[in-house]
Amino acid sequence: MNRQRSFIGFIVAGAIALLVIAIAGFYWFFAKSPANLIASSSGPGATIFVSKLSPVMVSLLTNPDRLQALEREEELSKLKTSLFAKSGIDYKQDIQPWLGDEITLAITTLDIDRDPENGQQQGYLLALATKQPEKSREFLELLFSKRALAGANLAVEQYKGVKLISDNSQPERDLLAGAVVGESFVLFANDPKVLKDAINNVQAPDLNLTSSPEYQKAAEERLKGGLAVAFLNLPIVAKWQGLELPEQLYNSQIISLVLNPKGLLAETTILTSSEIVPPSAPLSKPVGALQYVPASAGLAISGSNLSNLADSDLAKLWKQATATIYGSEEDVVSRLAKPLADVQKRWGINLPKDIFSWVQGEYAIALLPGKEQTTPHWIFVVEKSESVEKGVARLDAIASSNELSINTLNIDKQKISAWTELTTATKKSDVKEGASFSIETKVRGLHTTLGSYEIFASDLETMDEILTTKDNSIIDNPNFKDSIAAIPLPNQG
Repeated sequence: MNRQRSFIGFIVAGAIALLVIAIAGFYWFFAKSPANLIASSSGPGATIFVSKLSPVMVSLLTNPDRLQALEREEELSKLKTSLFAKSGIDYKQDIQPWLGDEITLAITTLDIDRDPENGQQQGYLLALATKQPEKSREFLELLFSKRALAGANLAVEQYKGVKLISDNSQPERDLLAGAVVGESFVLFANDPKVLKDAINNVQAPDLNLTSSPEYQKAAEERLKGGLAVAFLNLPIVAKWQGLELPEQLYNSQIISLVLNPKGLLAETTILTSSEIVPPSAPLSKPVGALQYVPASAGLAISGSNLSNLADSDLAKLWKQATATIYGSEEDVVSRLAKPLADVQKRWGINLPKDIFSWVQGEYAIALLPGKEQTTPHWIFVVEKSESVEKGVARLDAIASSNELSINTLNIDKQKISAWTELTTATKKSDVKEGASFSIETKVRGLHTTLGSYEIFASDLETMDEILTTKDNSIIDNPNFKDSIAAIPLPNQG
């Protein structure tokens, strides 16, 4: 376990932080100097070192020094300094001259020695592209000589024509292994076994990630010119988390970040070996129901046909993803969709049965930030149909069973149906005879018809914003337009 902890502390944590800072700075930097950012068009070259059984691989496909905008805030400089502070290495002098246009970090194995008796010790591999192999070899010698001066016991061996250097340290000290492989990469690992496996993967191509059918399929979906990319082997990620999934329909996921004239685009594709049936008819244009969602929405989802959602492959993806990341579907609902969980609890309803089942046309769901409360306001827009009318009648019946009144009111001459609750409030009276009472009306939900859509809202303020948002909807928001510009049409929403 000490080996694993040491490598994370020395290199892995710094590499992850470097990727995060780089990605965060892409959008700002692009506006200033797009010509200086060059990304690989062929994808990560370090996949030849990574096992096809690797659960996760993350790559930055441009030289971090091109993110000069971050230097002005000194964030990147501080990271470089802190990353190598304990090693006595100077980034600008010792690394910058040879560092190329790729930094790849991978978890190569769930257990280095494959012995479950002594616990799991993940293998970590960091691959740095080099443009000057001789200088990178000098760096490797310098790094380990400094570790030797600090008390580490070095071990040098030749493995299949590659010189491996590692420190054979005491159990309580850090362990690190490194090698320059060929003319293209410098490798670091938290155990020499990880480096040997990486070399084996190159010499036996059927072992590496490049030869994996899942990765090849995912790579075809990767956005070209991506500045960063991540690949996840979903079944092994689940195994890494110690989860036994009842059904594993999806087997891999690739995430890529690309800069285009519209800004920063993040795209993810989740792949399966079986044929996927779309859960709904494709949308030809992102307008429709979204025209009634205010530009202030923090989250907006649009699509069509929720009636078959429970049996769709999208639902299976949801179950697999939530179980893999959070452990259970209930946990993710309570964390990420608290307003929906609150609605279900307050009304005593089941969303798929009582609402989704009658939504066969286009729909939009949105959350708006609350001004004086932590729980956001919600909006639900659904295309009118006979089934929607029956669904609204069912909701009215549920409201009545929850002792709510159904009242009609007008907002700017628009007829609104409201589910309300009457409560009493007691005030201490100045008169000695006793207390005075007041009756308050609390709105628990509203709905109205606009055009060919039925619109539901959580409160009067939200409904008023919808009615007055004709020229300020989310589809008129420049940021929203830029965000969806790169999404192909048609799509599922």
